[in-house]
Amino acid sequence: MAGVEYSKVDRNFQVSAYESSSYTENLIGTLLAIFGNLIVSISLSIQKYSHVNLAGAKDPRAYYRTKTWWLGLLLTVLGEVGIFVSYAFAPLSLIAPLNAVSVIASSILGFIFLREKWKPKEFLKRYILSFVGCALTVAGTYLFVTFGPNSHEKLNGENIVKHVIGWPFLLYLVLEIIAFCLLLYFYKQQNANYLVVVLLLVALLGSVTVITVKAVSGMVVLSIQGNLQFGYPIFYIMFVSMVATVVFQATFLSQASQRYDSSLIASVNYILSTSFAIVAGAVFYMEFNREDVLHICMFLLGCGICFLGVFLITKNRKKAKTFEPYVTMDMMQGIPTIHDKGRVIQPDYNSSFSYGALVNNDGVTPATLPVVQEQLAVTPNNSTPYMSADLKRD
Repeated sequence: MAGVEYSKVDRNFQVSAYESSSYTENLIGTLLAIFGNLIVSISLSIQKYSHVNLAGAKDPRAYYRTKTWWLGLLLTVLGEVGIFVSYAFAPLSLIAPLNAVSVIASSILGFIFLREKWKPKEFLKRYILSFVGCALTVAGTYLFVTFGPNSHEKLNGENIVKHVIGWPFLLYLVLEIIAFCLLLYFYKQQNANYLVVVLLLVALLGSVTVITVKAVSGMVVLSIQGNLQFGYPIFYIMFVSMVATVVFQATFLSQASQRYDSSLIASVNYILSTSFAIVAGAVFYMEFNREDVLHICMFLLGCGICFLGVFLITKNRKKAKTFEPYVTMDMMQGIPTIHDKGRVIQPDYNSSFSYGALVNNDGVTPATLPVVQEQLAVTPNNSTPYMSADLKRD
């Protein structure tokens, strides 16, 4: 009996130690992901600030010769490294939705660097959607972080191979390949240039990207800790797949940005990519196997609230207005002239919220139309010059 009691105690101690270790690793991964997304948002704002300063001061230097741009690049690398390492400590389904932190950070930075003054009533009416969206995003983030999957395994080469050859992932991969080929056929052959079609292609590629990123990150962290994983061929397969899917995602996103507004792309891409990433984590890494129904429902509720918040934040951004030159009806010796009369043609600064790497047009500096000072040839004294009244009469 004593042996049985000791065995029960030992088993309970091992389970509690495993849960404590998983909780600690989840906390580390979550903090790294939040830190990385914050740093990336700050770095993009710093780089935009560098471009605005160069254009506003009419500085002939290239942007890569300024210290602020290099500071932004350094922070971008630091933030991306933090996000990459976070995948090795926390479940994929927990890290992927945390990209919403970038939305909140970009909204706050856009609010701080507003260039226009608004009356209180206009200001509240203008940005009420953004404030509500930020509140919903924070609430949704708290919910899915609190009720997210807590189980996590060490990703060595053997474990990754077992997941790759497992029937759930093989079935998921076959369905994903079929869906991707069908969407690509309609997009390329049938000219179905709809935003949902393009971003579904990006999301399908993104689900493979997050799987490979987590595998590569986990094996790199284990190698740094002393358990070398570079001898497994699966490491190089995952690395090549990661790079290839990232390149194709960037290509499709670039094509979408040429046809649609960046705010719409940002919200739809976040919703689709996060949804497919959660499904990929549940299928490949089986992250929800040990979770009960209540935790799964609360996690999905948090993701839904976060999706709504991101949609409201990006919806508040107005589309950039195209510049339309105007001609004043003033006459200079019978010729209508184009000039600015001291007024400045300024772009719309009302939509100062950006999301991630999708850059809006807020960094465009005010431009002044040049004054046209063309003089007509001097007519002979014996001829009568045309007057404005004659032109009006004609």
